[in-house]
Amino acid sequence: MLAIPVVAVEPLPGFARSTVDGFAVFAADTYGASDSLPVYLSLAGEVAMGRTPDFSLNRTQAALIHTGGMLPEGADAVVMVETTQNTRPGEIEVMRALAVGENILQPGEDVASGSEVIPAGTLLRSMEIGGLAALGRMTIQVAARPRIAILSSGDEVVSPEQSPQPGQVRDVNSYTLAALVEKEGGSPVLYGIIRDQRTELEQAVQRALTECDAVVITAGSSASTRDLTADVIQTMGQPGVLVHGVNVKPGKPTILGVCGGKAVIGLPGNPVSALVIARIFVVPVIHHLLGMNKSARVAVISARLTLNLASQAGREDWMPVRLLSTARGWEADPIFYKSNLIFSLVRADGLVHIPADANGLAAGELVEVEIL
Repeated sequence: MLAIPVVAVEPLPGFARSTVDGFAVFAADTYGASDSLPVYLSLAGEVAMGRTPDFSLNRTQAALIHTGGMLPEGADAVVMVETTQNTRPGEIEVMRALAVGENILQPGEDVASGSEVIPAGTLLRSMEIGGLAALGRMTIQVAARPRIAILSSGDEVVSPEQSPQPGQVRDVNSYTLAALVEKEGGSPVLYGIIRDQRTELEQAVQRALTECDAVVITAGSSASTRDLTADVIQTMGQPGVLVHGVNVKPGKPTILGVCGGKAVIGLPGNPVSALVIARIFVVPVIHHLLGMNKSARVAVISARLTLNLASQAGREDWMPVRLLSTARGWEADPIFYKSNLIFSLVRADGLVHIPADANGLAAGELVEVEIL
């Protein structure tokens, strides 16, 4: 992510250049030219690639030029070689009329000197990297990857390498969330598994707030008396808990808070709920910390639902779907799931959003599928 804007110190292109293989000409010399009434021009020379032409054109003259070659002085258009013929030595036949500037890139046509070409907060893609190379910018200042603390709480949670005993589950959320954070430009910091003890959770959250830019806590966000997350967040700094519970399925018991200017988000413990809610609330926090100047582009595909999807009015629903390629186009096949089954999402290609003002979506309806 670019931290400060890039300003061009030179124009691009730096000189008038041809966009085709052909002949540099005066456009006015070709007016009225056609297959049945060609124009005859004498050859003044050939433009060597990578060099300034050592000759200029006079009227009724042409110069052989290749794609990217610098126009000789006097030329104001380039005729494609396909619309010319060689007649006598030192002469060509032009069978098409040209406009001034045709098949030419003018100096500064891509970038004007002194203009801002890449604003701060831009995610650098392959195109931006190429543009920087074209400007000779080999070093730039980028945003530091925000450190996102990830805490997994619960007496029943054990490390993935352990064999869980009856009543125990492996820690899935730390690793799915870490992968999501990294994908979105953050640097995940895993604080391990925190037991359901207030002092232990307080110490872990306090340390995470000191060392990181935002904190994500999984589990401990339901109404259970053993779930301490909301109480602990409330004591970690002002203003504390802003929201406890969102009208989203999956993920209703989500906690949104701010402690001392840092976002603290409590996610449900169920893996599907945690990952869906993280996409909605954690990812925008990462983008904000990066200074991203516009909303992230989400890859979507339009597809038709294969089944009816019911929804409760006033609640947002997110339904995992498989994408099926058919003769009629893409179809979205819902995966009915329980939110603690991570392979519901593993089998999915994307998510379909059912907005809060809808009672559901009908089979055959065209929907947008957010690609996972």
